[in-house]
Order: sequence, then structure tokens, then C-alpha cells
Amino acid sequence: MAKKAELIEEARKLKLKVSNQNTIAEIEAAIKASGAEIPAQEPEADIHTTTKAGRHSSKALREEAEMEAKAERKSKTNEESTSKPKKVPKPTRSRLDRRGKNYRTSFELVDKSKNYDLNAAIELIKQISKTKFDATVELHVNLSLDPRHADQNLRDSLVLPAGTGRTLKIAVFGEGDDAANALKAGADIAGITEITDMLDKGQTNFDVLISTPAQMAKLGKYARILGPRGLMPNPKSNTVSTDITKAVSEAKAGRVEYRVDSTGIVHLGVGKVSFAAKDLMSNLQVVIGSIKSNKPQSVKGVYMKSAHLTTTMGPSIKLDLSSL
Repeated sequence: MAKKAELIEEARKLKLKVSNQNTIAEIEAAIKASGAEIPAQEPEADIHTTTKAGRHSSKALREEAEMEAKAERKSKTNEESTSKPKKVPKPTRSRLDRRGKNYRTSFELVDKSKNYDLNAAIELIKQISKTKFDATVELHVNLSLDPRHADQNLRDSLVLPAGTGRTLKIAVFGEGDDAANALKAGADIAGITEITDMLDKGQTNFDVLISTPAQMAKLGKYARILGPRGLMPNPKSNTVSTDITKAVSEAKAGRVEYRVDSTGIVHLGVGKVSFAAKDLMSNLQVVIGSIKSNKPQSVKGVYMKSAHLTTTMGPSIKLDLSSL
């Protein structure tokens, strides 16, 4: 349009009859016919510098240059990363290597390819315990049980002849003569008010709670506190009894309760490493005898699949089932 305007202005100077209705070619022809020269046109400015918006604007061009620079830097970084040698990951250490020094030392004393009879296992269990405290000796028995069936949900309580090696704090939920007899038998806490005040505060400063059948209804509201901690009195564990003196004496002597877990395994502490070998043997024989005598009638074939003896923070010793 700028070219046409300049041609019209030149034609009018030559007093030629032209207008915007004429085309550029017609105006140029009229100028040439008058003998004049067509004025030279200045070259149009670069569209990249004159465009104010769109894909050829200065902003768009700047962004395009930045993208190209970024792509160039990225390709350069990729070339450098491919040229560098990849770091070889360290091999994962075995479970034994991740154990402590004392455990590894104890593990070397146990022959994992051997099944130990009970006497040999008790002798070895005393050698492999490296803890600075009196560790608990634990028995783990894998049984062919499915606890989802009610008749196979194995559970029992018994008194260990040599005790557990623990000093238990016993509380008795009773009143009157029951509370007085409990204290004489060795209970640490006895009474209704004393224990309810403690439970109202959410405190359970005892290891065993024994109750008389008549008082069990009052403990119902505290089931959420006692149940998850395994402290709710239960007739199956002999913690609900009319003979409070006997219940306290048995708890002090070392009454324990075992129950098969969801995978069919019984876990139970049977004494301390400091116990004499004969005491550990007597405790183990009582526990194993209880497990065998409580075999559900619905279980056919092999009942005890495997048994292991171990200590707190120590390796396990596989037992020879024929010696049990």
C-alpha cells in the first residue's frame, strides 16, 4: 500500500489523472507514458524486526532462542553423562552380615545342618548367649494347626516347675476377705477402689490381674485398656478364680499361658539362661508335654512340624523332634 501511495503522489505531480481505483501496474504505465521515471522504492524492513506480535515478534524470537540454547545444553549434558562410566552398585549384604558381631560369633557355634536333642540344645544355648543381661530362653514350635478353626485354636496355661525367672507384680480385683487373702499370699495390689482408680487414669502398673467371678462385671468397662495388653482376667488362664490364694501362689510360682498364633506357631519363654540345665529341662518337658496332650482330634498325620530353641537376641537351634 505504501508503494501505491507513492506512485499516485508522483502521478499527480505529473498532472496525470489517476486514483486509488487504478492498479499499481496502470499507474506505472501512465507514468512511463508521460516520459517520467518510476521512483525507486525503499526495501521493506525485515518482518522479524517490524512485527509486533505473533510467531515472528521479538518476544517469540527471544523465547525460541532460549529454547534452542536449553536444548543445546541438555544434549551436551547427555553426552557428558554417557561418556562417564556408570557406578556399579554395591552388592546387598546377607542378613547374617547385617547382624552384630556377637550374633555372628554365636551363629558360628551352631551347626545349621544338624538337629540337636534337648540336652545338647540346652548346653549349647548357654554358650551362644552373648547379651549383658540374663536373656530369656524361648521355645518356638511349628504345629500343623489352622487357628481359623475353633477346635484348632490351641491355648493352655501351666505352672513351670522352675518358674519363669521373672518377678511379677500381681494385682487382685477383689474385696473383703479376698483382698486380705491375696495380700497374705503375696499379691502386690488388692482391692476394688485401688485398681479402678488406677485404670481410670489409664495406668496398668502390674503384670498379672486376678479377679473373682463376682467382680468380673465391673471390669467390663476397662476391657479396652486391659485387653490389648493381655491383662484381662480369663478363666482359661486361671486369672478368674474363687480360690484367690491358690491363683496368686501359682502366678508367683511361674504360671504362664501360651496360644498358637495365626500361622500355627507357639512361642513361649521357658526360663532364663542363668537357670541350671536341669531346671530348663524340667520347664521344657512340661511345656512340650502340654502341647502334645492338647493335640486337637481333628489334626491327622504330623502334628509337630518343627521346633527351635533360642535366646533373646541370639540364633536359633533346631531341635530333633524324636527327642521331645
